Amino acid sequence: MLEYETKARSKGHNIIVGVDEAGRGPLAGPVVAAAVSYVPEWQLAGLDDSKKLSHRAREKLFPLIKDQAPGHGIGIVDVETIDKINILQAALLAMKYAVDTLPEKPDILLIDGNKRIVTEVEQWTIVKGDSLSQSIAAASVLAKVTRDRLMAQYHEQFPQYEFDQHKGYGTRLHRDLIREYGPCPIHRRTFKGVKEFL
Repeated sequence: MLEYETKARSKGHNIIVGVDEAGRGPLAGPVVAAAVSYVPEWQLAGLDDSKKLSHRAREKLFPLIKDQAPGHGIGIVDVETIDKINILQAALLAMKYAVDTLPEKPDILLIDGNKRIVTEVEQWTIVKGDSLSQSIAAASVLAKVTRDRLMAQYHEQFPQYEFDQHKGYGTRLHRDLIREYGPCPIHRRTFKGVKEFL
């Protein structure tokens, strides 16, 4: 998973940052992005695309990534903005926010997917980058864990929707609960599966 980091270093880039997001698909909650600076000395056994990891594995990696990365940033875009500008633009905005909160300006960004973000920093877009780049995989873990923890907090506020179970994704349970209780303030009202119950 070091092909892109190795290529970037060979081109003289030192501050290499992976960027990924979590939460484009759910019917509720924010979209969260993370940016993580890569270091060759990482000791992150088992690091992979966060979707391939168990909850326990992600939680174990989360503090290690934060401790070992020279810099990391988190960007969060709320439901109101998602409904206003659409989920793709919201995800790209969250990525920009994450990059903007880094302690140092990156030399290059490795971005998961095929869409660029608004920045002057050089960037490479990498389809399925969370499986091909260590720094993007690290960002995917930070984004996923951060979002899952936010959804657990929302569960405390809106327990009837059981956000701690499905994290806002459109599971049968979640859809049944929306049907029963109607949408709550953190549901994405422009999403099919929510707007039909408005």
